[in-house]
Amino acid sequence: MGGEAAVITIEVRGLPAPQGSKRPVRLGSGKIGMVEMSKAVGPWREAIRSETQRAMNGDGPLAGPVHVTAIFTLPRPRSHYRTGLMSDFLKPTAPVAPCVKPDLDKLLRALLDGLTAGGVWTDDAQVAQVAARKEYGQPGCRIEISRMVAS
Repeated sequence: MGGEAAVITIEVRGLPAPQGSKRPVRLGSGKIGMVEMSKAVGPWREAIRSETQRAMNGDGPLAGPVHVTAIFTLPRPRSHYRTGLMSDFLKPTAPVAPCVKPDLDKLLRALLDGLTAGGVWTDDAQVAQVAARKEYGQPGCRIEISRMVAS
């Protein structure tokens, strides 16, 4: 297994949006195009693209295989908290991490497309390894991208 050389850290604020299904639409030319079903994914990918370009600071795209670590933070639902005087405390049944939608794989699809648009690499096929998780906290995503190197 190869080692890793830390390269880029990116913080994106906002509610992570999954890249879901696409639906076909007829274009003016008569051809069929595909349109994203989720209205939230466009602004989320744009936020990723913008933060990626800022983090790249004018540097060109990475070459070769990369490792991506992504921590998606989602807001904890109010229903996880107790009521009354104990309203600042979690219920014993509250999960420690999000185990409902959005699906982690769909969050990753939107993230990788946003990183590609931001110019971190030329093709997300360069992503050879991914570590990702969902947790509760201030909505956003922390991304670390490392160039994979021979050890």
